[in-house]
Amino acid sequence: MSRAEDLWERLVRAALRRERTGTDAHGRPVTGIAGYVPSSLSNNRDIDAILRTADEIQDEDPSISRILCEHAYSLAQNLDPNSEGRGVLQFKTGLMSVIKQKLAKREEGGIDRSQDIARLQEFYKLYREKNNVDKLREEEMKLRESVAFSGNLGELERKTVKRKRVFATLKVLGTVLAQLTQEVSPEDAERLISDELKRVMESDAAMTEDLIAYNIIPLDAPTMTNAIVSLPEIRAAVSALNYFRGLPKLPGNFPIPATRNADMLDFLQYVFGFQKDNVSNQREHIVHLLSNEQSRLGIPEEPEPKLDEAAVQKVFQKSLDNYIKWCNYLGIQPVWSNLDLVSVSKEKKLLFISLYFLIWGEASNIRFLPECLCYIFHHMGREVDEILRQQIQQPANSCNSENGVSFLDQVICPLYEIVSAEAANNDNGRAPHSAWRNYDDFNEYFWSLHCFELGWPWRKSSSFFLKPTPLSKNVLISGGVKRRGKTSFVEHRTFLHLYHSFHRLWIFLVMMFQGLTIIAFNGGHLDSKTIREVLSLGPTFVVMKFFESVLDIIMMFGAYSTTR
Repeated sequence: MSRAEDLWERLVRAALRRERTGTDAHGRPVTGIAGYVPSSLSNNRDIDAILRTADEIQDEDPSISRILCEHAYSLAQNLDPNSEGRGVLQFKTGLMSVIKQKLAKREEGGIDRSQDIARLQEFYKLYREKNNVDKLREEEMKLRESVAFSGNLGELERKTVKRKRVFATLKVLGTVLAQLTQEVSPEDAERLISDELKRVMESDAAMTEDLIAYNIIPLDAPTMTNAIVSLPEIRAAVSALNYFRGLPKLPGNFPIPATRNADMLDFLQYVFGFQKDNVSNQREHIVHLLSNEQSRLGIPEEPEPKLDEAAVQKVFQKSLDNYIKWCNYLGIQPVWSNLDLVSVSKEKKLLFISLYFLIWGEASNIRFLPECLCYIFHHMGREVDEILRQQIQQPANSCNSENGVSFLDQVICPLYEIVSAEAANNDNGRAPHSAWRNYDDFNEYFWSLHCFELGWPWRKSSSFFLKPTPLSKNVLISGGVKRRGKTSFVEHRTFLHLYHSFHRLWIFLVMMFQGLTIIAFNGGHLDSKTIREVLSLGPTFVVMKFFESVLDIIMMFGAYSTTR
């Protein structure tokens, strides 16, 4: 069996073992209420991590487990004080029951919650000493270096799982400790947590960077010993995305992980307010595309590998092919203005590639409107071009609002809301197709220059964004009186589609039947009489084509009426 197959087998076995034993990705048990945090809570992953840690350390120190559960409850209460989200009330009730059980099992005596910070601090130190944290990383690194020669993958896996479990627990303890200290005065916080412990917690937090979720390449966690990261084509792709001289400098308060340098995706995130996880996913996605294309051209052999211009050009053409065709179809200049594509710099091509994939990654259902994405990219690309020319460090107007900068809220949500309103108006599929717009109808609107009437930022008063008159009481009433309807086609429910959709086949069958019948009734003789009768196929063809044209007009009638 090859090494790759062996690794896949180990991965599947580990996943099945976690499912059977009820453990998470860090090897920690999933019991009690952990794992049942409702998704309606926006910070549910942090609450879930706190509860998992509380379950793990229950036997070691019930008081610390109680502190963590109470903190998780306070987080849930702050996120949804009225328990309006789905499953939140049941979750809070269950969590409160768990807390009461922990209180009932405590030793006699009252609980002084003012000592929670001191108890957490003391437990943090004891937990580090018990698990020999300072040597965990060193032992794993030594084993990882020797495993290439010994092949002892099982021991390495156990060491890695243990380290991840320990540091995941320390991360939760440190986070809760930091949040609890914010609730006391700065003087008390300085007195309770020493500078030495702060340095230790910061060091441990840095060691947990490789616990950040990733798909294949841990770009935000370079401390992870991963052979893929050291490949020349991967290093070349990562280096190509780095911040270049033409980009305005990011503000000092913009968060950049200490484990990597700022790149052009960070710049786009600041300008347009893309979501953090979307940026991380698309960064890895683009690195994969660039490195794959580079590997086809040849592996860089320089100490500091550079990405070939041909690799960037290939990815650029593949990624923006639909946008280029859209511009040619409408007869407009692409976002790179009147410059020849060859003269566009490699950095600018990578910037446009990154922008397009960030738009696509956060577009939700609007991905089903490819020409609409082209329209969005066209205008956002112009905004980027304007920022590069002026060298201004500011968010884009199209995504800026009183609540902050958000591409999802300002660009995608208006489109999603109107698409959702139209879909909700189909009466569970019973409404005629002429009564509501589907994805194709929205997308076809961007096949003509009329789409530029929507402006940028969106002109939400346009008939395109007006919601339909509801067919049921569950759909909100539109704020306008006249909305944009179908563009060029309406599907009608009729059996005439059997002829309209297959008219060429029907014409062939009818004319062939007529011709063969004439020949058969003339005894198979091909004389002048037979030829004169065969000429009657002409009127038959004309009548059948005329009937097909009449059906075309009938089928288009709904489209004409709904565009008015």
